[in-house]
Amino acid sequence: MLISLHVKNFAIINEVEVYFKDHLNIMTGETGAGKSIIIGSVNAALGGKINKDIVRSGAEYALIELVFETKDEVIFAAMRELDVPIEGEQIIISRKIMSGRSICKINGENVTASALTTIAGLLIDIHGQHEHQSLLHKAKHMEIVDRFAKDEIGSIKQELEHSYKDYVKLKQEYDQAGIDEEKRLREISFLDYEINEILKAALISGEDVELAIRYKKLSNSNTISEGLQNAYRLTGYDSTAAGDAVGRALRLLTKIAEYDEAINGIFNQVSDIDELLNDLNRDLSQYISDMESPEEELLEVTKRLDTINHLKSKYGNSIEQIINYCHDCELKLDKYRDYDVYMEKLNKELTEAESKLNLLSQQLSEIRKRKAKELTEKISEALIALNFLDVKFEMTFEQTGHYSANGFDDGEFIISTNPGEALKPLSRVASGGELSRIMLGIKSVLADKDEIETLIFDEIDVGISGRTAQKVSEQLSIIAKHHQIICITHLAQIAAMADSHYIIEKQTDGISTQTMIMELNEENSINELSRILGGAEITERVRESAKEMKELALATKKYKL
Repeated sequence: MLISLHVKNFAIINEVEVYFKDHLNIMTGETGAGKSIIIGSVNAALGGKINKDIVRSGAEYALIELVFETKDEVIFAAMRELDVPIEGEQIIISRKIMSGRSICKINGENVTASALTTIAGLLIDIHGQHEHQSLLHKAKHMEIVDRFAKDEIGSIKQELEHSYKDYVKLKQEYDQAGIDEEKRLREISFLDYEINEILKAALISGEDVELAIRYKKLSNSNTISEGLQNAYRLTGYDSTAAGDAVGRALRLLTKIAEYDEAINGIFNQVSDIDELLNDLNRDLSQYISDMESPEEELLEVTKRLDTINHLKSKYGNSIEQIINYCHDCELKLDKYRDYDVYMEKLNKELTEAESKLNLLSQQLSEIRKRKAKELTEKISEALIALNFLDVKFEMTFEQTGHYSANGFDDGEFIISTNPGEALKPLSRVASGGELSRIMLGIKSVLADKDEIETLIFDEIDVGISGRTAQKVSEQLSIIAKHHQIICITHLAQIAAMADSHYIIEKQTDGISTQTMIMELNEENSINELSRILGGAEITERVRESAKEMKELALATKKYKL
């Protein structure tokens, strides 16, 4: 569950910290107080898109931090797989937003956006203000079924995705392989020429690097030779050279060493220097001798480099790429020389790939239809609890006529909300308020299936009132028995059902404005219900109604739910 939310310098929020509790957490407040900004900050922390001006005016950065607590081994397994540190039962997610960039962390370690999304998807499910409108798109319906059936279809969908990639690759190769006889002969001739040109060069991996080093040395041989000869003279045994000077020093030390034994140590050091200079002069002399007449070798190296660079300009930027290109050409040549055999083999592989794809798509479709029936029955029960008195909710399936990585199903939810009325697509029947309740019903079913601990609902009460609002509040309270619910609402019926009630207020000092949030005790919760019921003027009768509503909500939770 979500233990706490800390927000700093986000939109009109200066700094707030709120501690959430188990079961049903309700947030209320005046329109424009910043309720949606609170949900927006949670979305941002979980990797959601943000406006570039979201950092509070005058601040250098915005910071959102979420602290979760869980014992779910599935979540810990996902963290281990993504190499995210685990620290007890707490998971701390933070996002620091600065100009032009942001940093996401889990338990203090930087993570990628994809890793954050994966972990967040296991911890929390957020229902935004307009998410119910996604039910107007059929693709969302299939996504919901697949989420419900994920335990059964996970491995099949993964295999199907790989099979589809193989099928597309073979299909493209087959479509592009068609060629007439004249073009086939031209291709054979051209491939023969390229292969022979590469093979004739007898390339060796890495030789271009070695040749480049040799070329650099040989092309600068005069400079190298001249420098070595100067070094030889300076360290040799001419009258002004280092070797002669060290030799004279050694002879002097030999004469005086008999007067002081301590000089023997210095004598030995000078003797070692003399030997080193002797070795150095021999090495210099040998190197100078080896550098004589490099013109022939330079010509040979230059020709070989020219050959390699010519092949690079045609077939690849490295010897490895040229060799690989030659190998690909040899494979193509084999195909064109035995063209009929190649096409027959390719056609057979394509047929087998399509058969496998069809079998997997069929298996996936059968599971989907079976699970869709189970899902729609559960959703129907949830909709009845949400004041759809005579509802029928089903799903139709058709085939798209083509394969995809998601199979060939084209599924759509259909609904009838009145007796005798035909089942029709949601987009043709449901109003905004009905869509909102349908999405709540779906969320409640999926929540039990997914076992996601925390669900957030941002204004699930859009377009509803009266008895329907009461039913929605009861359904939220039922879900909250086994999940942590955080819900923003404008309706007193829903707010009265809160196990924990928070108020979001906008405060100003005349210079700046900021959003604040705080938990309400029972008396202040009744005051807030009175504000929602009474509007501008809160009379004693309104307050009594609010108190009665709170008592009825408590009785409903105790005896009915």
